[in-house]
Amino acid sequence: MTLALEAAAQAENEGDVPVGCVIVHPDHGLLASGYNRREVNQDPTAHAEVIALREASARLGRWRLSDCTVYVTLEPCFMCAGALVNARVARVVYAATDAKAGACASLANVLEDARLNHRCQVNAGVLEDKARLQLQQFFRSRRKKPPQE
Repeated sequence: MTLALEAAAQAENEGDVPVGCVIVHPDHGLLASGYNRREVNQDPTAHAEVIALREASARLGRWRLSDCTVYVTLEPCFMCAGALVNARVARVVYAATDAKAGACASLANVLEDARLNHRCQVNAGVLEDKARLQLQQFFRSRRKKPPQE
């Protein structure tokens, strides 16, 4: 998760919401790292998880990532949770919950929905305080009000 937090910092450096994601394989180690690039790419699908999934698939030469673990600093949204299920990811570990858009516990539980053809093992709250603080500081800096006269 520490590497995912470092990736999130890179997103913040580029003016995007600090969300980072890494994908680990039991034999190959770190396969991929991604961070939000929606602003840089002007692409609504350029979420950390999607970027990391694409890189991991390219490195392994396959789209099925059934032996991989994904670490992400924020609870995946519906789009990303769907992508993780479609990639057949074995395990998803996330730090902070997302009450407004989270699709793994907050608004829905896409990753463990028995109606789908694949379910991911989920672990939540790993380094949650660090991830939440990183996000809060980013949004606080965006909302700074000009001094009152």
